[in-house]
Amino acid sequence: MRMTRFADVFWFLPVVLGVGALILAQGLIAVDRALVDKDLGVWGTLLYRVGVSGSRDILGAIGGSMLGVAATAFSITVSVLATASSTYGPRLVRNFMNDRGNQFVLGTFGATFLYSLMVLRSIRDKSMENGQFVPDIAVNVAVVLAVLDVAVLVYFINHIAGSIQVSTLSARVRSELVDVVDALYPEQQPDDARPATFPDGDAKRVLAESSGFVIDIDEDALLSLAHRHQCVIETLVRPGDHVVAGEHLVRVTPPSAVDRLRVGVRKAIDLGDTRTPLHDVQFAVQQLVEMAVRALSPSTNDPYTAHNALNELATGMVPLVAREAPWLGRVDGEDTVRLIVTRVPAAELIDDIFDAVRTYALAASVAMSAAILLARRIGVAAVEPDVREAVLRHLALIEAAEQASTGDRVTIDFCCGEIAAARLAINARAVV
Repeated sequence: MRMTRFADVFWFLPVVLGVGALILAQGLIAVDRALVDKDLGVWGTLLYRVGVSGSRDILGAIGGSMLGVAATAFSITVSVLATASSTYGPRLVRNFMNDRGNQFVLGTFGATFLYSLMVLRSIRDKSMENGQFVPDIAVNVAVVLAVLDVAVLVYFINHIAGSIQVSTLSARVRSELVDVVDALYPEQQPDDARPATFPDGDAKRVLAESSGFVIDIDEDALLSLAHRHQCVIETLVRPGDHVVAGEHLVRVTPPSAVDRLRVGVRKAIDLGDTRTPLHDVQFAVQQLVEMAVRALSPSTNDPYTAHNALNELATGMVPLVAREAPWLGRVDGEDTVRLIVTRVPAAELIDDIFDAVRTYALAASVAMSAAILLARRIGVAAVEPDVREAVLRHLALIEAAEQASTGDRVTIDFCCGEIAAARLAINARAVV
């Protein structure tokens, strides 16, 4: 799981492309050295030979221009990040930082510069000790890379313009929400899942050595650890929780097993500085909620963006509540419960959504209408009674807030009518 997080950092792909460019340059230079003074036949006629001076000029022009274009592309990216942070919220900046398209573009320009620099340093004229050498194949490849970089630049302009659009950004966040819902709340219970509770009796806890957010929990590693030491482990934290050094991570029974598995438990629970939606469903939900809330701020005043974000929330939340609550027990190969995991209850996610909506969307009928529709969709799809009760409770709170509002009575009456229709649909579904 740490390798997954490492591959998502902004500089990873540019570094890989840069290293690849260095290897390619050295490889083609070696090929050129091996083919010096050899007749290449028809293939030789395809090479563009411009001699020592011409090759240096070409590589210097390519290298210099690519470095300038890379600086310009980086400036554009920083500008987009600033705009996204102020408009949609700082949590959504990571979507631009992790964007493979942006990483590929900047990495390609940087790699072309490094390639040109490495080939340029290998060119020698007749005045040098080992005689003249011009890596014609490598120079021609540099020209091809420069042509491809023009296409990459056109792609970058189109990509960065598209990525700042609300529909593109919300669709990406929605996709992350759907992925984490499918991972943590599958339609079918996993083969090793069982309904289970932590056994009664003495237990001992493993404490955190450092502070930070729980980025991910390797449940397979914990299950293997518990099986190997013949104990039961219950996770007391979940991805997204903030942990301070000395706080509890898991509890173990029998207590005698703790000393043998303390190191393994800490390795299986990955702590970091920032949250990610990899297995943190609450963070995935909060990203779309924050987009809606910021769109409703007086400085932005864009209720249609909030409407869009709330509709995207339905794409992830409706499948989640339509599935049975996940079994939290995990069994080993001997069908013995060895691990008890944690999951965020659907009712808690509903609280996160509608507490924010009730606070900020009262004056925006477009957003409030979308919120009521979201509540209706969730309530009708819910299979667990506590989820329906949570939705009905929030509808009642929204209705009370609307009635107490001093806004336009036509809008208030419309919203209250929508709430009544949603409540009726949810109650009818519960009877069925």
